[in-house]
Amino acid sequence: MLGYGREKNIQMQTTNYEKDVVAWSREQAELLRAGRWPELDIAHIADEIEDVGKSERRELASRMAVLLAHLLKWRFQPDRQGSSWERTVREQRRGIARCLKQAPSLKGSLEDAEWLESVWGDAVVKAIAETGLDDFPENCFWSISDILDESFYPASAGQAGAKDRKAPLV
Repeated sequence: MLGYGREKNIQMQTTNYEKDVVAWSREQAELLRAGRWPELDIAHIADEIEDVGKSERRELASRMAVLLAHLLKWRFQPDRQGSSWERTVREQRRGIARCLKQAPSLKGSLEDAEWLESVWGDAVVKAIAETGLDDFPENCFWSISDILDESFYPASAGQAGAKDRKAPLV
């Protein structure tokens, strides 16, 4: 069995998963490293592994919702556009790029219509809360490639002939 250079006869105090997940996780890691397979809490380890993926997906959704909310604010409140919003847009795009680099399988979420619909709903709720406006589009009308494009900033709503810009204001 693999011991990874650690002694296999380590006396392990068993911590209840529900009482102290941090201590439990340390113990489980030690058991894994020592190759003490029968002592592992397999059901909870499997749950924790699944939760890692869920956590990554939640971070991507959260960042995308913040990004979309700011793009909505940019489009529907042009008089309030400024460096703070621009900074938030840049930060969220960088954060999304990091998420996708660290977990390339998350790219599939960007193509999932149900996921995007949910994220769009969260973005609209944020935009309503932050602007007081309540007439945002029901569905996302930008492409994912535009949303993630560092130079994309939407044109102001209601501005005749306005086009989406590929460069920030400030």
